[in-house]
Amino acid sequence: MTSADPVASAVRVTAGRLADQLARPGAGSPLAAMAAARELSAATNAAMQAAVDRARAAGHSWKRIGDVLGTTRQAAFQRFGRPVDPRTGEPMTRAVPAGLTERALAIFVAQAEGRWEDVRRELDENMRDKLDAARLAAGWAHTIAMIGNLERIGDPFAFQADDYTLVNVPLHFEAAEATGRVTFDLAAKVAGLFIRPAAAP
Repeated sequence: MTSADPVASAVRVTAGRLADQLARPGAGSPLAAMAAARELSAATNAAMQAAVDRARAAGHSWKRIGDVLGTTRQAAFQRFGRPVDPRTGEPMTRAVPAGLTERALAIFVAQAEGRWEDVRRELDENMRDKLDAARLAAGWAHTIAMIGNLERIGDPFAFQADDYTLVNVPLHFEAAEATGRVTFDLAAKVAGLFIRPAAAP
């Protein structure tokens, strides 16, 4: 990227602004530092997309890109790919309704803390009929028995699939890595919820 590249310029400017705020903690505003950090996060996300686009243009496979990113080729494609709808020839949208990634994170936190009714409030009617608090608790207990306690939650990734929004959440347990998936319907209610072992690279 050249200095005229808007993505590179955004990273440079926002990184400088954040560094300036953090370098003078007594003088700068904590809220200004937070705003600068958020701007830098958005700029680095755009930079990552641009870097992946360049790697693909240079002929690198999704497997190789996934290796560099420390993830699977499928996860790399889901996050950075630019699929075209075969029915229309148009780029497929990646627009995700606001707040769904945060709600997906909260669902797994609630499970780890045993707040089963908080989870059930997120479910659509069909899911609520199938999953009472006891079944949710039993499912979580089975997961813990197999791979240990949940130790850390990674950054979620959301994408659209027809009329649904899918949110994949990396879950780091004591003995294994896993992916939690929450599927939201058009009414933003949970129509699907499961945990599966992370796919092998």
